[in-house]
Amino acid sequence: MNATDTAARADSTPRRSILRRGIGHLEGPQTIGGGPAFWAVMVIAIAVAALYPQFADAWTVGNAAYFMIWTFMAMGLSVIWGYAGALSFGQTAFFGLAGYAYGVLTINIGSAYGFTIVALLLAVALAGLFALIIGYFMFYGRISGVFVGIVTLSVTLVLETFMAQTAGPQWHIGAARLNGFNGMSGMPPLTIPWPGGALSLFPGPALYYVLLALVVVCYLGLRILLNSRFGNVLVAIRENPHRAEMLGYDIRVYQMLAFGLGGALAGLSGALYTAWGQYITPSSMGLTSAALPIIWVAVGGRRDITATLLGTLLVLSAFQALTIYGSQYALVAMGALLLVTVLVAPQGLVVLAMKGIARLTGGNRS
Repeated sequence: MNATDTAARADSTPRRSILRRGIGHLEGPQTIGGGPAFWAVMVIAIAVAALYPQFADAWTVGNAAYFMIWTFMAMGLSVIWGYAGALSFGQTAFFGLAGYAYGVLTINIGSAYGFTIVALLLAVALAGLFALIIGYFMFYGRISGVFVGIVTLSVTLVLETFMAQTAGPQWHIGAARLNGFNGMSGMPPLTIPWPGGALSLFPGPALYYVLLALVVVCYLGLRILLNSRFGNVLVAIRENPHRAEMLGYDIRVYQMLAFGLGGALAGLSGALYTAWGQYITPSSMGLTSAALPIIWVAVGGRRDITATLLGTLLVLSAFQALTIYGSQYALVAMGALLLVTVLVAPQGLVVLAMKGIARLTGGNRS
């Protein structure tokens, strides 16, 4: 073996080690589900989701894509609330900020050469940075408990109020008019450079598959992160912050990073939503909008990322059906569902069901 081969093998060993550790963290104490049966069910579910557009009409496929858009915000809230123990009403603030950022960037610069992907990444980064700044002042200021909810809700409502009064012609950023309560519209959808012309991801199969891939990657990435040392420390902080601090962890850093990650994921939902519908309004940051993610995550199970994902999709489907067939009762039903969850299954209805299935099949929490 020559020196070049030896060096190449030495370089590849750390990469293999990192990959092995990452795969190992797909299962762990902080996430429900593990073993061949769990992953076989997941592969089947992804395969069914991939085949779904072949058997559904365009409207239904676009609607399914709409549901997937919201899962990123829900999973981000699960990290902040379920794992780090800080109830945040600020997810829709980060959602709206990223949505408006995507609109301003794409209206001013356009969609040529796939710039919409760059705009999406910049919008997510802006939301994450904004969340980190708020998290810094909150957690380094030793704000905790219910006061985190008060501060984040205040930020959300201030942003909504500000954006709602930007109706005059003076309120513009370049060619992008903010339009007050009516919101922004006319921004291009996501486009991908492609031989023979850019591929436009209008609501349909192309966007559906991109979102499906993003959901799977995000979900698996969060499982790895939450079963790593970072996730274990977050849970330790949630259970007993003083003990975690006595063990030598700077809990403020971990809380701030979790808050920033949750804000970035909410921003991803906001930018994708804006690209999906080609509009964004201040109402997306209103009180009702801020409360709905709390319901999704609570009903599914805030302390498990799998339960959060499943619960969000189920509750969104039920909420849309209620909105279509009995709009006056939709929010009342959501409030009642939250109340039932808190009283009957505080850990989440989906978590309760998953644990019941595990007991019946002889499985356990990995």
